[in-house]
Amino acid sequence: MSILNQLAKDVLLNYGMEVDEFKIIQNSGLKTIWKFEYNGKTACLKRLRHSKERALFSVNAQVYIQNKGGHVPGIYLNKEDQPLTEYNEQLFVVYEWIESKDLHFGKAEDFKIAMEALAKFHIDSIGYIPPEEAKVSSKIGEWKNQYESMKKRMLKWKDEASNNLNNKSHKAYFDNIDSIIDIADISIGMLEKSFYFDICNNELHKFSLCHQDYGVGNVIYSNDGPYVIDLDGVTYDLVIRDLRKIIGKKMQKGGVWKENIIKTTLSYYEKYNKLSPEMLELLKIDLLYPHWFFGDVKNLYKKNKSVSANKIESIAKLELSKVNLLKDLF
Repeated sequence: MSILNQLAKDVLLNYGMEVDEFKIIQNSGLKTIWKFEYNGKTACLKRLRHSKERALFSVNAQVYIQNKGGHVPGIYLNKEDQPLTEYNEQLFVVYEWIESKDLHFGKAEDFKIAMEALAKFHIDSIGYIPPEEAKVSSKIGEWKNQYESMKKRMLKWKDEASNNLNNKSHKAYFDNIDSIIDIADISIGMLEKSFYFDICNNELHKFSLCHQDYGVGNVIYSNDGPYVIDLDGVTYDLVIRDLRKIIGKKMQKGGVWKENIIKTTLSYYEKYNKLSPEMLELLKIDLLYPHWFFGDVKNLYKKNKSVSANKIESIAKLELSKVNLLKDLF
């Protein structure tokens, strides 16, 4: 038996499970997933890469949502009736295995199912109170700080680019950054005048949990309908954070901003979770902020990865193209 499978076998003894055969589904760094059979049922063991305090937040959130009838995989409790097991200074969770297929966001029917599932997930997560020892993850009330922080970094990178204008990528960044900062400023100004801070003035458990990485592979379809999986990164935030990421990814993939994509996405989502006019205005503000430009160029300046001048120019063009469209939206 391999070292990894022996580890899995030893960990499962904490659950009173004796298992000899495993299939490793994923093994990337610390994060490892084993699939196995026990008492005629399929389950999976997952080794987490998060700290214990952070894991306590997300794992107990999943237990909460499942207990409310939400479509997330069930979690097996260990002999101490805990969902999280610590073994050799590593963290493990045992999940119910859902036989399923991936939902593809490029297919209209799959996308509709995925958006309806996201709306239900958001609703089912309301009311979650983490254990005292958990590290709470929350973005509530933090948007202005995040916007300002990203803007500050982009201006800092402008100085760096100005000293490297013989490099095509830095030149492309320098040529486009002022117009991108203009968009950021418009978005920040709109946020300051919005109902954002009033909406955020509430206890955290009154808000939904955002998945933060909702996409292909993290929403699956089984005989019982769609399931949301991989909740490791959940955080308290306004539900439109997840919607902004999904809409932006679609626009980026298509290379053009289209109003009908935004409205179709919302029509699917709002079947189960109707958004207020104030929340729609915040979605518009968050869509306007140049998140996607920042996301691409940070690879060049923060991670020292190569980003072509063409890519910088095209993402800047895409960001600029949305301003008039979003101005009159809703």
